[in-house]
Amino acid sequence: MKIESQIEKISSFQHLELLANQVVEGFISGMHKSPFHGFSAEFAEHKVYNVGESTKHIDWKLFAKTDRLYTKKYEEETNLRCHLIVDNSSSMHYPKLKDNQAFYESKIGFAVLASAVLMNLLKKQRDAVGISVYSDNYEYYAPEKGSERHHRMVLNKLEQLLENPKQSKNTDTVTFLHQIAEKMHRRSMIVIFTDMFQPGNEEALFSALQHLKHDKHKVVLFHVIDNKTELNFDFDNAPRKFIDLETGDEVNIFADNVKELYEKQADAYFRRLALTCAQNKIKYVPVSVGESFEKILTTYLVEKQSFG
Repeated sequence: MKIESQIEKISSFQHLELLANQVVEGFISGMHKSPFHGFSAEFAEHKVYNVGESTKHIDWKLFAKTDRLYTKKYEEETNLRCHLIVDNSSSMHYPKLKDNQAFYESKIGFAVLASAVLMNLLKKQRDAVGISVYSDNYEYYAPEKGSERHHRMVLNKLEQLLENPKQSKNTDTVTFLHQIAEKMHRRSMIVIFTDMFQPGNEEALFSALQHLKHDKHKVVLFHVIDNKTELNFDFDNAPRKFIDLETGDEVNIFADNVKELYEKQADAYFRRLALTCAQNKIKYVPVSVGESFEKILTTYLVEKQSFG
């Protein structure tokens, strides 16, 4: 079943963990017909027995069924450390949702559900996950752990981001990416969800992203936007008031008067961002609200394979 169909099927549910599990299960099922079929073995709670290892944890019942030796995997046997970073500034709480829209059709809702989806996958693979949340302050930090209690705590925090929208919260991405980088003492995969709306010096922003690469961390940047309005500036030509969600500044314009210039500048910025990430060996992945989560899951699997 396609992930889009899974989303339509479960959109009436509110529980974040249930939604995330449904998305992951649908993705795993689809992997059997995809080039990622080989990855499906990673989701088992066992690993192949290697000669010389202790036989203490061999699953003999599974041996009887498969005629192959597997050992049970335990929580402390972490293959990967992953740290999620979520931008919770006011611009991430765009667009304002209508009553009939799902929460993941806003940027923060998309980032929250995508984070929960990755957490579900990490949990299935016995990997450790941590999280940082920032806006105009460093709102929350949890180090990488793999326990059930830890997962529950992080999920609760993600749910709170949806329940408590930020009002006029500026983004200080540069400051907090540097602070997060300083906290990362063990080699990890770092996954960022942000709309990259950081006013000021672009070079400072790119320097902060580069800082995350120290100690050979792998960095994946999911650039979360609303393609329709933030990239394509798709508005009718009625007079409109545009409000900066972070500063409160207002401007009254006809969209057609600025559409061409806006789209040209937005495209140029996204290209510079993609180029800078490529130069610094940061995986750059633009994602739009309401899209399938398949791109996010596939990116994670490919990057994990190359993490080594």
